[in-house]
Amino acid sequence: MAMHHHHQEPQGDALARAAQQTLERSGEQWTTMRAHIFAALAAFDKPASAYDIAEAVSKAEGRRVAANSVYRILDVFVAANLARRVESSNAYIANAHPDCLHDCIFLVCDTCGQTTHLDDDLITNGVRSAAEKAGFSPVRPVIEVRGKCANCEAAA
Repeated sequence: MAMHHHHQEPQGDALARAAQQTLERSGEQWTTMRAHIFAALAAFDKPASAYDIAEAVSKAEGRRVAANSVYRILDVFVAANLARRVESSNAYIANAHPDCLHDCIFLVCDTCGQTTHLDDDLITNGVRSAAEKAGFSPVRPVIEVRGKCANCEAAA
């Protein structure tokens, strides 16, 4: 039986406050631009690229925001556990529980792009253990399973 951890997942303003507190505890500042980028990222229902986020923030702010600036902020967010990078699509999702450090498993639909985040400590601890047995020191395992979500499977 897999061990899952369960979270209260804040949304909206509560998620932004949790992200701000987590970022500040990591020694970083919560600037206006970082707040705008986090809000844009959290508003997406699928993983978003830096270009998607730059476009959303640019529209909301009425001024152009460069994707390279967004990339730098996303790097800070990933390091502080506010966001997760979906490696296979070079896109990001907001971490709905930024105060909890754990490894994630992503289920990525090849048809619609929907990405589901799972926490399963049994699987991720097994991956860490296998890496350590091989003499490798894992920092942050990334597990992605590509396939078809239930909605796309049902529509086929």
